[in-house]
Amino acid sequence: MLTRRIIPCLDVKDGRVVKGVNFAALRDAGDPLEQARAYGAAGADEVCFLDISASLEARGTLVQLVERVARELAIPFAVGGGVRSAAEAEALLRAGADKVSMNTAALSDPSLITAVAQMAGSQSAMVAIDAKARGPGWEVRSHGGTRSTGRDLIDWLREAVDRGAGEILLTSIDHDGTRRGFALEMLRVATAAVPVPVIASGGAGEAEHFAEAFAAGAAAALAASVFHFGSLSIGEVKEQCAARGFPMRWPA
Repeated sequence: MLTRRIIPCLDVKDGRVVKGVNFAALRDAGDPLEQARAYGAAGADEVCFLDISASLEARGTLVQLVERVARELAIPFAVGGGVRSAAEAEALLRAGADKVSMNTAALSDPSLITAVAQMAGSQSAMVAIDAKARGPGWEVRSHGGTRSTGRDLIDWLREAVDRGAGEILLTSIDHDGTRRGFALEMLRVATAAVPVPVIASGGAGEAEHFAEAFAAGAAAALAASVFHFGSLSIGEVKEQCAARGFPMRWPA
């Protein structure tokens, strides 16, 4: 059985880590450099940095801040938010990112995924998808979850992978920040639809929720507020998941 990953997420706005509920009501959650340093020491498997206002503000990700955060980490580091070209992706990789996450721009121009995969390899081409329940399935939304796209989640998942995405970061807008658990049915359907790793995001509130996400097929589980505000530690989440039979990486 593959080792599962626990990933804290730094949602960054105006240079600060923030967290809200259902993508709204944001509150300050600290300094990104301090958070990155603490998570690296706590045994996180990766850190994800998302510049959540970049697409709404029609600008690129904060490359200098990414470079400073990368210097604090000795674990894989994924960065996203406002990535609109292969050149911008390359700048983030040069700044220290291991993976580049694409969302809104990839929806507008799916060839971006292929360009990044060809430039850096599929392992560095991550597609982030924000999805909201609609009828019997889920609709993909763009611009930080604020705009409807009319696109079906499963259709977009398959296209993203066909175009070169090596990993999917799948966030449930309905579950985001609620702490009632990940969107398990969405995870089961999504992970069955594509052959690449899917990261579960949105809704973690208890250590057991991470094990549930893995049981639903997720290769990794991402959370923010439960780690930022001290409700859970990386260690206790890993202990719970290991007790459920999911292999974990442990700090040296």
